[in-house]
Order: sequence, then structure tokens, then C-alpha cells
Amino acid sequence: MDRERPSDALTGLVLAGGASRRMGRNKAFLQLEGRSLIEIVLERTMDVCAEVLIVAGEVSPYVGLGARVVEDRFPGVGVLGGLHAGLHAASNDLSLAVGCDMPFVEPDLLVAFAGWAVGFDVALLRHGRYTEPLHAAYRRTCLPAIERAITGGAHRVISFFPDVRVRYVTLPEVKVIDPHLNSFRNVNTPREWEAIRETWSDS
Repeated sequence: MDRERPSDALTGLVLAGGASRRMGRNKAFLQLEGRSLIEIVLERTMDVCAEVLIVAGEVSPYVGLGARVVEDRFPGVGVLGGLHAGLHAASNDLSLAVGCDMPFVEPDLLVAFAGWAVGFDVALLRHGRYTEPLHAAYRRTCLPAIERAITGGAHRVISFFPDVRVRYVTLPEVKVIDPHLNSFRNVNTPREWEAIRETWSDS
């Protein structure tokens, strides 16, 4: 895909706020061939976005990684809280949000999501009943709706969707760029981590 990169018009949000309870340790710093997951994700996101922010519940573990660290304004709300903090801190109208534990982030697919977001507040993958809230695009225009959702007690990312313009991207659209959907893979359990390691070593 031909493109100018990184783009001054895009902000990357690397969400690192998860408690990693099922992994038993901070998954952002799991190592693949001597590099932490968050370092890999940051590098791939910086390939697209001139501004990249790390959003976390606690700032100190992420200082020194080459990106500004933003603290959750609504701690304990998960991805929804991370999106709120990141969009609030972003310099740009459009942000591309990924998880710190998604090492197969695909720069070309991030650029595609930015394109799919034209005319919309959100662009994300939906397949069947499931949506993928990360490796997706969000505008600052979402902030009022996100804040209303959070203060109303909602934690699910989709809770604010009725109040914004959402572009649901389809599997066939995504698979043109990422046939195996590896971009959306993340680490929540030791079994998922082992599968990620196997795929990484085969790539």
C-alpha cells in the first residue's frame, strides 16, 4: 500500500491499562525474541502515526519507552476508560487504538481503518455478533458519548455507539490486508501467549 508515513494527522493510542490477572504478570512486557510486546506494538504504530500515546492506569512502568504516557481519567473502566483518556490527550481528531499485547499490529491495516473512518466517528471490525474494539479508529467527537456512558455505569465499548456514527468494517474488507486476522490477536491467558509465540516464530 502506497502511503506517506508516519502521518501528522493521526494519533496512535496504545492501551496498556489491563490488569493481566489471567496472565499473572504484566503482559505488556512479555518478550518475543528479546523485545517486549509493547515495544513491538509501539514501533508498528509509530510507522503510521507521528504522535503515539501510551494510555495506562499507572504511568511509571511505561516511562522511557519513547512515547508520552497518559493516565486513565476513569480508572477501572477497561478499554472504554482508556479510549476516553487517549482521545482527550490526543492532538489529532482521529486516533488509531491498539492494545499493548497485540504484536501483529499491521500498519497497512491501521491506514485502512483511518480511511474507513472518513465520515464516521468510529470504524471497527464486526464479524457476526462480535466487534473488535482495538485495532480500530476513533474520533475526538466520541468523547461526550463515552463520558456519558462511563458516568452512567457502562463498561462495554459498544455502549456509546448508539450516540455516534459507526462504520462497521467487514471480514472480507479486512482480509484483503490481513488474511488470517492476526492483527486482532492479543494475549489474555498463558495458552494464548504460547499460541502467539508459535505464530511469531513461524512468521
